[in-house]
Amino acid sequence: MIASDPDLVTGISQYEFGGFDGTASVDQLESAGSAALSACGAVQDVPMDNIDETYRYISALSDAFDVTERGEELIDRIRTQVSDATAASRDADVPVLSLSSVPDAGAGINTNGGSSFANGIITLAGGTNIARDQLQDFASLSAEAVTEANPAVIVVVSGFADSSDEDLKAAIIASPLLAETDAVKNENVVVVPQRILLSPSLLNADAVQIIADAVANAS
Repeated sequence: MIASDPDLVTGISQYEFGGFDGTASVDQLESAGSAALSACGAVQDVPMDNIDETYRYISALSDAFDVTERGEELIDRIRTQVSDATAASRDADVPVLSLSSVPDAGAGINTNGGSSFANGIITLAGGTNIARDQLQDFASLSAEAVTEANPAVIVVVSGFADSSDEDLKAAIIASPLLAETDAVKNENVVVVPQRILLSPSLLNADAVQIIADAVANAS
């Protein structure tokens, strides 16, 4: 990376800078005369309830390339798409569970925590992440906790499993640990690609729309 002498190195996560073998840290890049820009900031100590990191990232990139006005136009367009997706008012609390794999009866149920970007998408869509109180990107819930929370919407996060989206969704629906949830009983299970749910993307509004439609079905 450093050998190519870039002016700017950008990525969707702070972990891409020195967090993996072969990736340079921010300090290493700066020492080599390169700037670093991450779409996602540090983990916060309150639940994420927006996609402001997307807007900040677009703004920073457009400023870096001296196309600030185009960046502002893009931000306005995404804001409008999100607003349109969530236009319908919902009074009921709609619990949502996100899963990227089939729950294992012998382990905790892995999901997205309250400080994750996914939590912001779910919140904008009018849902309540049942792991909202766990302030971390990834969280673990017991089967009992999931049963008690009774998610009315299950979001299948695609892009991690070797199986197809359809097979992953079917396997999650067939899980005995989820059989008594309203989401499974009412077939209110939707698939959202991880690339538009877990990090800033120009298509974040699409993720909001998919989940908002499922939330509306559960309301």
